[in-house]
Amino acid sequence: MKQLEALAREAQSFSTPHGEAASVMAEQPVRWHAKQAELQTDLLTGDETEVARVMQICNACRYCEGFCAVFPAMTRRLEFGKADLNYLANLCHNCGACLHACQYAPPHEFAVNVPQAMARVRMQTYTDYAWPAALGALYKRNGLTVSLAAAAGLALFLTLAVLMAGGLFHEPMAGNFYAVFPHNTLALMFGVVFGFAMLALGVGVTRFWRNVSPGAATGAAVAEAAHDALRLRYLDGGHGKGCNNADDAFTLWRRRFHHFTFYGFMLCFAATSVATLYHYALGLQAPYPFWSAPVLLGTAGGIGLLIGPAGLLWLNLKRHPQQGDAAQKPMDRGFIALLLLTSATGLALLAGRDGGAMALLLAIHLGVVMALFLTLPYGKFAHGIYRSAALLKWAIEKRQPNKLQLGSD
Repeated sequence: MKQLEALAREAQSFSTPHGEAASVMAEQPVRWHAKQAELQTDLLTGDETEVARVMQICNACRYCEGFCAVFPAMTRRLEFGKADLNYLANLCHNCGACLHACQYAPPHEFAVNVPQAMARVRMQTYTDYAWPAALGALYKRNGLTVSLAAAAGLALFLTLAVLMAGGLFHEPMAGNFYAVFPHNTLALMFGVVFGFAMLALGVGVTRFWRNVSPGAATGAAVAEAAHDALRLRYLDGGHGKGCNNADDAFTLWRRRFHHFTFYGFMLCFAATSVATLYHYALGLQAPYPFWSAPVLLGTAGGIGLLIGPAGLLWLNLKRHPQQGDAAQKPMDRGFIALLLLTSATGLALLAGRDGGAMALLLAIHLGVVMALFLTLPYGKFAHGIYRSAALLKWAIEKRQPNKLQLGSD
């Protein structure tokens, strides 16, 4: 044990900046080369330096090697550059198991807190790789405010458009949304918003993927990464009992609420896709009856998007300060708020689509949905994309020879 502590102390001394080095290693903005658009890797931010320090201590200990993919991936490295740190931070699922298992966690002088250090670098990647960069920085600083302001602003704009077109209250229209907003108008509005979101996410994850240099993906690696991502494998704490949240007790609720949220979102997306197929391929135009596939899928998805985000918000409010980064809470809660509002307004629209307030309910719902898609590339939704990319890199990497042979996969 004394030898282990000596090694860990030596790692800490190598990674802790002193004197002039501290100013050099202070937080620096990421710069992109004009031609190659490659991430500069010569300087680490303060948060990245902390993760490098923690990883070197963990490399001297190895107690948590079987907890999740982060630690076997760590053992393949003796030094940690910017790309390695961004990769490991997004591979971390913030389950908290390693914090409670660590003998060097606070109040120990080494102050090893893997979940918190990884969370800070993970949030930094959302900004570093964001496109356009200014929007990523804005959402990072004011996630909750930006989310609610965007939803309120867009909902107000659409409400005023409905008011000018004929009034907020009307005779029942039997759920005919196209009598309020023509189909081509809705398709154009959401096509532009959805296209922007996909472009921004695509640019960001492409930058991340190129920077971490993953290697060639095989079919087996892709299948394994998809399996781990869809099952949220690493939210079981490495032992199947779940995450730590408010204390050292294990709970599977964080994993369950993530599943409600993800699959609720996917069901809503499926409802929209099926409705599009009905409209263009089968010539069946909305409104659709309650027992039709689009309405059933949307209703099930809406319920999932009520249960999941409400549960995640409850866990977020209860979570111990050392579990994750407190600075991310506005961003987390902004995304959760938009998901809850999307679900609540969508279900309200379904319930009131045959009433005289349908146009008002439609305008509010569409404004919230547009705000959700506009902010997708810059908040907690983006972490699912980056985390899936990190899982794919790990699935590729573990199939490559481990030249160091210092740990097990």
